[in-house]
Amino acid sequence: MTTAVLRAQDLHRDYLVSRGPLRRPATLHAVAGASFELATGKTLAVVGESGCGKSTLARLITMIELPTSGNLEIDGKTVVGASRQTLRGLRSKVQMVFQNPYGSLNPRKQVGAILEEPLEINTPLKPAARRDAAQAMIAKVGLRPEHYSRYPHMFSGGQRQRIAIARALMLNPKIVVADEPVSALDVSIRAQVLNLLMDLQAEFNLAYLFISHDLSVVRHISDDVMVMYLGRPVEFGPKATIFDRPRHPYTLALMASTPSVDPADRRKKIAVKGELPSPLDPPPGCAFHRRCPKATAECAVTRPELRWVDGRLVACHYAESVS
Repeated sequence: MTTAVLRAQDLHRDYLVSRGPLRRPATLHAVAGASFELATGKTLAVVGESGCGKSTLARLITMIELPTSGNLEIDGKTVVGASRQTLRGLRSKVQMVFQNPYGSLNPRKQVGAILEEPLEINTPLKPAARRDAAQAMIAKVGLRPEHYSRYPHMFSGGQRQRIAIARALMLNPKIVVADEPVSALDVSIRAQVLNLLMDLQAEFNLAYLFISHDLSVVRHISDDVMVMYLGRPVEFGPKATIFDRPRHPYTLALMASTPSVDPADRRKKIAVKGELPSPLDPPPGCAFHRRCPKATAECAVTRPELRWVDGRLVACHYAESVS
C-alpha cells in the first residue's frame, strides 16, 4: 500500500506586478487552485504550455516560495505557518533537479565538493564519511570514481545531469521535483537519464513531481498526469486513462500536437486559436474558451470545476462528448 508523502489542497500563488508609477500594481495568478496528492514510489507529471504555472508549482513544493493561500503537507507536516526549524527539516526531504545541467552546477567546485556540500550544511557527518557517501552516489548514477575530483566543465550535458541527480539524492529525500530534467539534453541521451531516474526511484522508493512539456517523455515515466492551463489543473488522472482518451479539449490538443511515427497513435488535429491569455487578465468563464473549438456561450460565463468523468478529474462542461 502506498502512502501520500505530499498533499496539496487549493494552492494559490499570486504576485504583484508593477504597471508604472501612476497605476496600481496588478495581481498575477501564477497558480490558481491546484489540488493533488503524491504517493511514495510514484511519479506525477505536470504538463502544459509555457506560462501555465508548472515551474511556480515546483517552487511551492520545494518551499523556495510559500503559497499565497491553500494548504500544503509534506510527510504529514503542514508547510504554511510552520516554524523555521520545521521548514528546514522539510526542505531536506524535498530536492530538485533543474532543467539546465550547465547552469545548475558551480563551475568552481569539483564534483566531490558539490556532492558533499548538502551533507556539510545539513548533517553532522565528518569529512571522511561525507567523501564515502559522495563516492557511493557517484557510482549509483553511473559515473566513475575518478570523476570525484573533476570540474563540471569536463563533462558532457548528460554526465552533468547525472551529477545534479546525485546531488539531489545526497540527503536521502522523499520527494524529487524534476523541472524539465531532460529537455536540454541530446535526444540520444534522454532515454539514459530517464531510465536512471526510474532505477533510482525503485531503489530509494522516491516520489517524483516531474514537470515537462514533452508528452512522449511523460508517457514513458509517469504514473499520473496533471494537465495545467493558466494556473489551474484542467485534467488529472492515471496516465493510461488520459493518454488513451483525453476528456478536455486542451489535453486533446496537446496530444494531437505530439509527433508520432506510429500511424495508429496519430490523433485528429484540433485547431487551437490564439495564444495563452495573460494571467494578469484571465478571461471569464473557462480560461480556455477563447481558443477552444468546442466552446459555447456557457463556457464564456461559467468556469467549470473539476469533476469525475470516465476515471479522471476534468474541468470541462462537455467532457463527456470530447473525443
